[in-house]
Amino acid sequence: MTKKEIVKAIADELGLTQMAVKEVVQMTFDHIVDTLVDDRRIELRNFGVFEVKRRAARQARNPKTGEPVEVKARYVVAFKPGKEMEERVKLMERREREKAEEARLRERHAQQFAPPPPAGQAPAAGRGYAQPQSPPHAPAPPQSADRLPVRPDPPPAATSAGD
Repeated sequence: MTKKEIVKAIADELGLTQMAVKEVVQMTFDHIVDTLVDDRRIELRNFGVFEVKRRAARQARNPKTGEPVEVKARYVVAFKPGKEMEERVKLMERREREKAEEARLRERHAQQFAPPPPAGQAPAAGRGYAQPQSPPHAPAPPQSADRLPVRPDPPPAATSAGD
């Protein structure tokens, strides 16, 4: 979402002109930046905390050449979301997982209860009609020494009546 979209949404919701809302939104952003520069920290309850932090100098690597590069120390703005924001994002994440699980279950149900293909026609890929089989080149499973096949004793020799 852009600043322009935020301004339009607020103006529509409050029934104000976009120009009036744009001024308020821009002044809010300006005051946040000014406070960060002056105080290095601004806490907006139920939203989060912006804080200016100093990143130490470090050695990095140029990804193209692989050569080491010296990165100077600098200031960066860090944001830590507030409790309410964290909870709402977690709720969003939970809902997405539940939707994905429902879709997976619907797909599984559709595969299980799909009508079989007409006689003489190969099943559609991924429909689960064919039973999984071992590949023809798969060797027989090895047998351990204690489970060797046992040969039956040979039948007793037939005795002749004339001896």
